[in-house]
Amino acid sequence: MSKIFKYQMNYPVFFDTKNSLKLFSLEENFKFISQLYLKKNLPKVLMFTGSKGSGKSTLINHFLYSIFDIENYDKKTFSISKNSIILKQFQKNMFSNIIYLNGADYKSVKIEDIRNLKKQILQSTISKKDRFIIFDDIELFNQNSLNALLKLIEEPSEKNYFFLINNKEKRLLETIKSRALEIKIILNEKQRLEIINKLVNFYKLDLILDPKSSQLSPGNFIKFNFLCEEYEISPTNDFVENLSLLLDIYKKKKEVLIINLMFYLANEYFKQKKDKKLLSNDKLFKIRNFIIDNLNNFVLYNINQNSLINNINSKINHD
Repeated sequence: MSKIFKYQMNYPVFFDTKNSLKLFSLEENFKFISQLYLKKNLPKVLMFTGSKGSGKSTLINHFLYSIFDIENYDKKTFSISKNSIILKQFQKNMFSNIIYLNGADYKSVKIEDIRNLKKQILQSTISKKDRFIIFDDIELFNQNSLNALLKLIEEPSEKNYFFLINNKEKRLLETIKSRALEIKIILNEKQRLEIINKLVNFYKLDLILDPKSSQLSPGNFIKFNFLCEEYEISPTNDFVENLSLLLDIYKKKKEVLIINLMFYLANEYFKQKKDKKLLSNDKLFKIRNFIIDNLNNFVLYNINQNSLINNINSKINHD
């Protein structure tokens, strides 16, 4: 299979948390939220804060599956049947009781979407059941959208609940934080490795990255591990060659995940240099900042790929 053909492939189902049939190691959080809801004490606006890939979206999805499809949700194993009609509708964004918006989608999520959402939530659902509005990557929504969102959550109606997912990738408006009760999802090292191992076994993945030394969140680990296997990338390969390959892939796919993998490999490269004491900390810091700044400029300003590689290669070899 040529690498050009590989660039065209679709990502596996586990990349989308809507397809996660089983919840791993966040059972206590699930029970806590479920009890609040059963006792009618669930806050109208909840913010789930934690690192990207720590399981926040999966936790929310399973909570919602357990509400709307009791017959197909097993609370003993924390899993949803793949035959669930609700699951299939949610995967296609066709279930009216769950509205999902993602702040990472810069092009489609605008102030008009929030205004249209306001009209939508004022209408009753066909089932007359509660409605949950999920704002994923809440910190990535633009200023106008967040201001419009504030007006929505200040006076939530009886049947509407707002779930805000904060991945801490940018500073979030204090006005948004002050309107929500925050639940922090923090994985200790034992939990992190436990979830990664369960995901690896569940999806039968081959390990390219080291779960322990990578220090990646479970979600990012399985995504980066898959990409490394698919594109024959390893942190031990030549850094500039890895970078050149990923830049070529990004040019075709235009996906943030590829950029995130580049940043991860850059950090791994400098971690190895530091461990081997090949360069002074001051020198490593300067080279690392140079590379990170150039990668950011590549994404923001679409600078020439060959020039970027030549600049980075020159910086690494001559400094």
